[in-house]
Amino acid sequence: MGTVAVCAFMGTGCSKNDSDGPSTPPPAKPDSTSVSGVVSGTWKKGSVVIVKGHLEVSAGSSLTIEEGVKVLMSDSVVKPEFIVKGNLYALGTATNPVTITVPDAWKTAGNQWGGLWGGITAAPTSAEIVLNYTDMSYGGAVTTDASPSVKAGLYKATAGEHIPALNYTNVAGKLVVMNSQIHNFYEDAFYIEGGSVIIASNKFYTTGIANGEAVNLKSGVLAEVAFNTIYSPNTNGMKLSNTGDRTPQIHVIGYNNTIVNAGWRRPTTKGGSVWLEKSVLAELYNNLLINDRYGVKRDVANPEDAKSKVAATYYYGYTQAAVDQFQPGKDIIAGTGDVIGTTAGSNDPKLVNYPLSNPMDNGTFDASWDFHLQAGSPALGKGKTDFTRLFANGLTVNGVVYKSPDAATYIGAWGTK
Repeated sequence: MGTVAVCAFMGTGCSKNDSDGPSTPPPAKPDSTSVSGVVSGTWKKGSVVIVKGHLEVSAGSSLTIEEGVKVLMSDSVVKPEFIVKGNLYALGTATNPVTITVPDAWKTAGNQWGGLWGGITAAPTSAEIVLNYTDMSYGGAVTTDASPSVKAGLYKATAGEHIPALNYTNVAGKLVVMNSQIHNFYEDAFYIEGGSVIIASNKFYTTGIANGEAVNLKSGVLAEVAFNTIYSPNTNGMKLSNTGDRTPQIHVIGYNNTIVNAGWRRPTTKGGSVWLEKSVLAELYNNLLINDRYGVKRDVANPEDAKSKVAATYYYGYTQAAVDQFQPGKDIIAGTGDVIGTTAGSNDPKLVNYPLSNPMDNGTFDASWDFHLQAGSPALGKGKTDFTRLFANGLTVNGVVYKSPDAATYIGAWGTK
């Protein structure tokens, strides 16, 4: 099951409910292992890992989570944080994903927005993280003065902040998240502050009870964000900003994403699809925006880099309010080859199975929905493919080459079946 050091986390001692360190775990069941503290090595295929306290992967160490492993964040008092100072590789498969969640009994309607454990918080010493075919849910707990992330000066390093599902900060590091699901988190899903990054072919839903983005990228990031399905983020599907003024300047290529119902659950007006600010260099192509609160939107007072490009965005609005708010103007960015109407219901993208009249402030995802395009969809054949990707030749992480997917000739994350 790998190396498990109990009562070693943050150099503190153990007591049953000591929020400064992990509790002594109960004896493991035959088919499971109970862990807390410093972890490394390998969690073997198909095992159940019961987490009873905060976790840390130390600098210079690695933890590999093999396919089919279920990680249960089972400490309701501590609400575990997962601190990664070294490397983390969660390597599920399409038929046997890695799951990081809470016990099923905790997944009640009252806990829809998570907050039951922290998230994966990476230190600047974390060289590599891969989440492939990994399902993460029900996190986003609020930090306290006793939180390991606060004590270590990670994330925002203050009490009272809800932890994102993933925070990564190493500008020289590598982060790959592919074929994964991130859902039922209290605030931001991803808050990335550095690194060479591929975020592709993922599904985000039920994130952000009062604010928060699905993918929030800052300075120091070189990223491709592609073929993701983002349903009803509280604010934006992507928030792209050069905040922090780290080197390199943020450069994001976001293409072939489907973003639905973004922004309507945010109590104050800001964005509601893709937000650009503070000299971000952004290239946005082939994105399908359905019933979002706004079109691709800039901070007029602190806009994107002039070299940014937007093209082949497909807009659909079921209501006239939605349509009016994606019309190009001072803050809404017009793109080359956009598909954009002026009346409610125009340019139906003809999805296989999604009710376009679904309330736009609905945050509950229905697994039966199918965002593929029907034959004859007007979103087919409208995609742009003649742009240069950052990682077309791949990122090599832990000896494996992960490539960003080729752009599609259709718009959105899904073509025809």
